Amino acid sequence: MEQHNEFKSPVAALLWSLTMAGFGQFYNGQYIFGFILLMGEFTANVLSNLNLTIHHTFHGDYLEAHRVANYQWGLFYPSIYGFSIWQAYNEAIIFNYRQEGKKPPRETYLTGFCIGLVVGMNFGIYWHHHFWDEFYLIRFLTSPVYNGLVLGMTGGLIGHLIEKWIKSREIKREMKNNKNK
Repeated sequence: MEQHNEFKSPVAALLWSLTMAGFGQFYNGQYIFGFILLMGEFTANVLSNLNLTIHHTFHGDYLEAHRVANYQWGLFYPSIYGFSIWQAYNEAIIFNYRQEGKKPPRETYLTGFCIGLVVGMNFGIYWHHHFWDEFYLIRFLTSPVYNGLVLGMTGGLIGHLIEKWIKSREIKREMKNNKNK
């Protein structure tokens, strides 16, 4: 009988989760969990008026985008989205280790990026000022959507760099401890 070893690409799981919260979990075969994340994303989307906010943002009507946005519900969206990305990526890695009969790694990946993404997006959604209108080239930052995306990616990059720095310090400490033995 032929043995079928399935491989789950962590990058594909990440990209599916970027498309829509829960899709990466569907890719990984976690259908119930994916459905829960998808429903959470749908709920936060509808109750925050995100699609209407995006519509007004894309048409350059930033004041109307502010008016229709429900920020209390909008702050849930980045958390669901960021968690979905992080969990799908790491679950694909764990799945592949189990398929090979190996013990999954203890560490997780992209943690700093996803935490920074969520914090940056939440900060960007909630914090935006009309003083950006004075600067023609970056006037788009008046929108909670664009400001959330820009600060989210900036936060993700900073979180990733901090995570790399912490890991490099841990490796140096470990090497120093092994050298002293």
